[in-house]
Amino acid sequence: MAGRINDEDVKAVRDAVPIDAVVSEYLQLRAAGGGNLKGLCPFHDEKSPSFHVSPSKGLYHCFGCQEGGDTLAFVMKMEHLSFSEAVERLAAQAGITLRYEQGGYSPGRQQGERTRLIEAHRAAAQFYRERLASSEGRIGLDFLRERGFDEAAAEHFGVGYAPAGWDHLVRFLRGRGFTDRELLTSGIAQDGRRGPIDRFRGRLIWPIRDITGEVVGFGARKLRDDDNGPKYLNTPETPIYHKSQVLYGIDLAKRDIAKTNRAVVVEGYTDVMACHLAGVTTAIATCGTAFGGDHVKILRRLLMDSSSSHSAGEVVFTFDGDSAGQKAALRAFEDDQKFAAQTWIAVSPGGMDPCELRIAEGDEAVRELVETRSPLFQFAIESVVGQHNVDTAEGRSAALDYTAQIVAQIKDAAIRHEYAVRLAGLLGIMDERFVVRRISQLAQWGRERQRAAAAAGGGARHGAPPPARAPGRPEAPAPREVRRGPPLNLRSPALMEERELLKLALQYPELVSPAFDAYGEDEFTAPPYTVVRRAIADAGGVAAADGEFLDRVRDAAPDDSVRTLITELTVEPLTMPRRRQQETDVYAGRRLVQVRLAAVNRRIAQLESTARRAEAQNGNAHAAEVRQELWALQQYRTALEERGVAALYA
Repeated sequence: MAGRINDEDVKAVRDAVPIDAVVSEYLQLRAAGGGNLKGLCPFHDEKSPSFHVSPSKGLYHCFGCQEGGDTLAFVMKMEHLSFSEAVERLAAQAGITLRYEQGGYSPGRQQGERTRLIEAHRAAAQFYRERLASSEGRIGLDFLRERGFDEAAAEHFGVGYAPAGWDHLVRFLRGRGFTDRELLTSGIAQDGRRGPIDRFRGRLIWPIRDITGEVVGFGARKLRDDDNGPKYLNTPETPIYHKSQVLYGIDLAKRDIAKTNRAVVVEGYTDVMACHLAGVTTAIATCGTAFGGDHVKILRRLLMDSSSSHSAGEVVFTFDGDSAGQKAALRAFEDDQKFAAQTWIAVSPGGMDPCELRIAEGDEAVRELVETRSPLFQFAIESVVGQHNVDTAEGRSAALDYTAQIVAQIKDAAIRHEYAVRLAGLLGIMDERFVVRRISQLAQWGRERQRAAAAAGGGARHGAPPPARAPGRPEAPAPREVRRGPPLNLRSPALMEERELLKLALQYPELVSPAFDAYGEDEFTAPPYTVVRRAIADAGGVAAADGEFLDRVRDAAPDDSVRTLITELTVEPLTMPRRRQQETDVYAGRRLVQVRLAAVNRRIAQLESTARRAEAQNGNAHAAEVRQELWALQQYRTALEERGVAALYA
């Protein structure tokens, strides 16, 4: 049984790896105020950023899907890791040696499967790189040189060579302690007649890395005429490699994609290399599959591709000018509507890909190719029109049928109208209004179909027929309808003061201490806020806040829903004008006073009702006591209104 990681080491890993550094490996983060950061959530599709990160607290929370937690929780969710695997991954990143209880440390026995597969790929990548410099690997170097890449370029991209023998890599990895089962699961090896054999043999090898830089697979190009396999051979689907979710070069390009707000999508490994060496360092490529929805999600997070973004990003597709390239471009157009960014296409004269263009005309020509891009809408429309004889009425009609469907998909109404007018000109149709009306109608029908599909989907979920009753069994009585009030809105104005005070207690405990600890649970009217108040008390109160205060509060939560709310309150920025961001202490004092005033007013209202009932009963001596308490509370209320936070310490 695998040993448990020492608690002190877990804490050391949490402290050593800043959460913003980890999250930034997957998405672009921007300032959100109050020292927090925000970006597009990696766990659900959204148009505006609702994913917040608090570097000072080491927590994240999405206000859209309610996912939240600390650095380890993020890595576990993002990479589908166990707790131990997440700790091991971050420990390796931070250079921390972990101690295991119950028998000491044994990497081969105690590390999780994903960690082992990553390590096997890392060792395999090293093996391939070293073999490129061997005498047998010269054929690979010659291939690279013919395409304008020297040994420094090969080293930069980690390109290697797989020897032509049956099991060179298998024997190498066995010597490193990896089992045959691990080698087969990783896709590095495949079953042979006498056991596992190398999957890639006699080929040039490109390591395929995930967005964090870990090698998760390989792409292999054949070099010899006697190789009867496909021109390119990739790692099969494995627990760590899913071709629809990886982009070659993303580890090298991600920072410049976020910085320049542009991504360049090319078709192959050598095209990525050529672009990067020519200065187009935002180039990436798919790995043996068409560009699709999962690739869109990766780029949207890096581009901060938000409908509310002030600066629209760009996605530039480069394809060969041949018919296959045009088909690829039209497939990319189908995914265009998933971007808020502007999409473009770059096709070089002569139909050369970036690698060929660099060889023929140099680095400047590659940069020029990207800069002289044209809108993908325009390319898609012109490609379809070019397939018809628009000199005839029949040809124009057929071209309009196809292209109108394309233009109708454009989500921006102003751009859609502009392209409708342009389409009329391309087809030579004099009546522009006819074309505009037709496209407008198609767009409307498209929206109606989407709404109908959404409604049908909801009906299928909520209106499914009940299961059939078993023969001979009496029909169960219909359940009684339960009447419920409106759902509690924790963000309603009526609860704003309570929410803000809890946020202050979690984010700035020193500003509300020690007054906050004297507040009772009944001063928070929303039941969830009452439970959070109790968790803070169980954690020792704000007066005991230290570096582990938030961990204690989260541990004191009775269930995951409360723990999620605590994370949300910890990460959510304070609701205060920007000009007062430096006056948080004043803001904290006002929130303390307002929550206490609200509680005092509620108690005064209760006592006034009690006093009136008591006075209506002749001889009720209790009325005088109630009036005395009421008078004291009214004096306290006056003090709060006149002296503010000072009255709390009187």
